[in-house]
This record gives sequence, structure tokens and C-alpha cells, in this order.
Amino acid sequence: MKETVKIYRLDASEAKRITSSVNEPHSHDYEELIIGVTGQIEHFIDFKSNHFDAPFVSFVTKGKVHQARPAMKANQCEMWVIRFKSEFIPETTFQLYSLYHNNATFTLKPGMCFQRLVTLCEMLQGEMEQAGPDYGIVRQLLSTIFTMIESERRKQHNNETPVEHAPNHKFKNFLAILEENFRKDVGVEFYAEKLFMSSRNLNLICHQIFQQSISEIIETRKLLEAKNLLASTDKTISEIGYELGFKEKTYFTNLFKKKTGQTPTDFRKEVKMMIS
Repeated sequence: MKETVKIYRLDASEAKRITSSVNEPHSHDYEELIIGVTGQIEHFIDFKSNHFDAPFVSFVTKGKVHQARPAMKANQCEMWVIRFKSEFIPETTFQLYSLYHNNATFTLKPGMCFQRLVTLCEMLQGEMEQAGPDYGIVRQLLSTIFTMIESERRKQHNNETPVEHAPNHKFKNFLAILEENFRKDVGVEFYAEKLFMSSRNLNLICHQIFQQSISEIIETRKLLEAKNLLASTDKTISEIGYELGFKEKTYFTNLFKKKTGQTPTDFRKEVKMMIS
């Protein structure tokens, strides 16, 4: 996906087209949020398949293998699909990874809250259809959508006692600590000590859940923020690198190019052209 953000409304005819076409399990290089208003979806993710009746919400993280098959129910099918680059809301994206990594799709109760989600999607689509969309507004609307979803989920499960497996709990705590400290020049041992565990055990949990080592996750978070700063500020490459804990501009530039295939300067130029 070349766009930073993309939103579209999936209707009954589009659902029929997807159902009748070849739709193999796949992964993608962007985040995807599906909001089911009517109809149902068969979702294969985390190596299992389940059916969900609308209203539902499904968040598919970048790189996760999945297969979504929308279908009619009561002769209706309407869904909103929002796709966005990880760096567009980096401060939110990693929180979403911890919330959805083992529970990608869940149903919501119909009512005022869900109707507000639909209204926000309409507002987001309206802004994106402008000749020069304001990405500050788009970012705010997208963040608000996720905030409302999480608020409603907490309300619905308020009286339940969730069974949280220890690795999942540790991983969520790690991401929370990472969000507070990723700009600092600290390494693996810092996070392991904060969680009162060995770096080896934390590494095992990260590989099990996120398929990356602690170091790779730290680098990923730093680079997400670097992309955000390159796209949304006029700070120099050196200033951005220093802000994210890189003491040398050369090391930051080389790491950025190794991980993204572009230099920070080239990335900034490309993004500026996309949103200008």
C-alpha cells in the first residue's frame, strides 16, 4: 500500500466479489481495522478460523497471516475497512499490538457507541476525499476510533475476570515500559530488570508472541517514531537520531536504511510528496 491511510466502505456487492474470488491467507505491510456494521465475517487468524456476526471489530497487525471472508446476513453486509502505515500513529500502534495480539476480532453491542464509530468512519472518509486532506485531523479521528473501541470493550468485559497467561501479561508490561523509555539509550537488560526477569526469558516471550527479539522490537519502535518525526516535523536527521537515543548520525542513518531500504532523507521526501 502506497498511501499513508486508506479507508473504504465494503458493501454487499463487494462482499460477494471477495467471496467468489481467490482469497488465500496472506499478510500485508500495513495495519488494518475492520468495523462490521451488518453482515458477518469468517476470519482465519492466529491459525484458527471463527465466524463473527456484526457488529464486530477486527484489528489485523502488520505481518500477521490472516484471511477475511465477509458474508451477508439478513440480506445485508456493510463494513468499514481502514488501512494505515504503522508510523502514522506510532504511539498507538504498539498499544494495539498488545491489546489485539491474541484476540484479533471481537463483537460489540449495537447502540450509541457503535453508531458513533460509524459516524467517525464517515468523517474520516470525508476528510480523505478532500483535495488536500488534513492529516492532523485524520490522525486524531483514527486515534479516537481506537480509543472508543477500547473503552467499549472494557465496559462490556467489566464484570468478567479474564484469564491472563503469564507470557501475555509480561509482554504487555514490556510494551508499556518500552513506550515510556524507547527514546533513551538503554538496552535489553534495562527492560528485563524492570520486569524482574532474565533477558533470556524476556527474549523467549518476545519471539513467541511478536516473532522478534527484544532488540528488534526496541529498534522497530524507535524507527516508527523516527518515521513519524521525519514526516511531521522539520527537525534535522541528527536531531531526530539524538532524540531517539542514537549518539551518532551515521549509525542512525545506516540502521534506518538497513531496516527500511531508504535513507531518512529519501523517506522524508517520499512522504512529503505523498501528502502534499
